[in-house]
Amino acid sequence: MRGKVQLLMGALAVAGAFLVSCAQGPRVDEAKVEQALSQMTLREKVGQLFFLRVEALDTTIHYVSSDELPAYETQAVNDRMRALAADYPLGGIILFAHNIKDPQQLAAFQKDLRALPGHPLLSIDEEGGRVARLALNPAFGLPRYESMTALGSTRAVSKASHTIGTYLAKYGFDIDFAPVADVNTNPQNIVIGTRAFSDNPQVAAKRVKAYVKGLQKAGILGCVKHFPGHGDVHADTHFGYAVSGKSWEELAACEMLPFKAGIEAGVPLVMTAHIAVPAVTGTELPSTLSSVVLQDKLRGELGFDGVIISDALEMGAIARQFPVPEACVLALEAGVDVLLCVKDYPACFQAVMDAIAQGRLTEARIDESVKRILRLRQQSMGYKEK
Repeated sequence: MRGKVQLLMGALAVAGAFLVSCAQGPRVDEAKVEQALSQMTLREKVGQLFFLRVEALDTTIHYVSSDELPAYETQAVNDRMRALAADYPLGGIILFAHNIKDPQQLAAFQKDLRALPGHPLLSIDEEGGRVARLALNPAFGLPRYESMTALGSTRAVSKASHTIGTYLAKYGFDIDFAPVADVNTNPQNIVIGTRAFSDNPQVAAKRVKAYVKGLQKAGILGCVKHFPGHGDVHADTHFGYAVSGKSWEELAACEMLPFKAGIEAGVPLVMTAHIAVPAVTGTELPSTLSSVVLQDKLRGELGFDGVIISDALEMGAIARQFPVPEACVLALEAGVDVLLCVKDYPACFQAVMDAIAQGRLTEARIDESVKRILRLRQQSMGYKEK
């Protein structure tokens, strides 16, 4: 398996040196994508669908809440991680503040992570403000921002995002799960608040576009979140069920404006929200598991053709309603491409394999997502070749 993965990454590396469009990022060679896909086994394909916490690769780590994880000080790849990844290759890793000590440790950690089967892409939540895994670490001596709301102008957002993208590229990351495209229309919102750019959708849209372009200029892949909009929801999806009562027409007039702006700017990823929108879907399903939200609205009406990534599937809004392995299958059925942050990776991986064997998911459906992920890899490599 490792030999085929090396062939895959070799093909993509050749594909990396393409002309770069400043507006949309590096161009993609579809022939190279098809070539890489043809070299992959089914297990390699399924592995590409998962972006994990590093702790999910260590079978000795068990936790109920992510608040428990800093105590483990998981800041290096160990033999247990290598052994698990040999059987269950993976597409990406997301690092959190507790995984990062200083620049030297981070560089060594990243080198070993990239060497794992699947050659995972490296991602981080570095929005600026209170969500900044690197900037809030004094060992890095990086600029800090009070909040995205406090930046106060589109020019300031553009400068900040380029600064953030520049240091993320310097420190070896591929993807920044930013910007927040939510409109902060609910004063009681305890999740988004000043992570959003504004309570005005037109202002937020301009600043989302500027943020995406700032990351592109720095050579980092951005991700607008949390679709279809978390800013008007009171409950916290980290802990349980959350709902928006808005109709699609109401969402289109407000929440959709920043997402449209991000898509028009060429953002390659959109992250889902685990919020229900029953006035849109007619069900209580979280948007992450809704084909109406993801296929009909995001892909159909908004025209997004990049990677759809779920918010963390370990969050209460999913894990308290569904067995997470089943939620992984439901998310893929709904149109998600990348499954983020599952605790029991082998069980979730096997659930997808079983769904394919049973005919719930076809290999052709898996191929659709893997091709989008391979395009993402090409874009990331294209930035590095500039």
